[in-house]
Amino acid sequence: MIEFIRRIPEGDDRERLTCPDCGFIAYENPKIVVGSVVSEAGRILLCRRAIEPRRGFWTLPAGYMEMAETVEEAAQREAREEAGAEIALEGVLAIYSIARIGQVQVIFRAALARPEVAAGPESLEVRFFDWAEIPWAEIAFPSVHWALQAWQARQGQPLGAPAGNPPGDSRGVHRLPASPGP
Repeated sequence: MIEFIRRIPEGDDRERLTCPDCGFIAYENPKIVVGSVVSEAGRILLCRRAIEPRRGFWTLPAGYMEMAETVEEAAQREAREEAGAEIALEGVLAIYSIARIGQVQVIFRAALARPEVAAGPESLEVRFFDWAEIPWAEIAFPSVHWALQAWQARQGQPLGAPAGNPPGDSRGVHRLPASPGP
């Protein structure tokens, strides 16, 4: 089996995984994550993760986009898989660049299309939280904090341009602080 090497191909400016025999380049590009801040009567749906990373912590229904899906279809599928939720997307709430782990996250604002929710195989439990009840110290990822803040800032308003990374973390390189707050 051929082992790829890292080198800068001719005409490029970045190291790439390259076949030393034929020159084939195996590009490594960011993954797209899609999810939604789903609300019902002012409460937000969160899922307690049943998988690593951050098992046991709370997150939005979100995950990796699959081939042959639109971002909208992926967000709806993730809500079904993780929270048994059928959702109606209202529009893009935020787009985050997480350079540290090679992700682009597209987060929608959504409402329930049906009142039922249930934990899927990747969730230990799902629950709606009033804003004051959100377990901030148990939120899984910085981008979940960002998305919740973007939702709160635009609650009851037209979406407008999507929110982005906070000014202090424009490249998404900072990890979650030990005890973050709202």
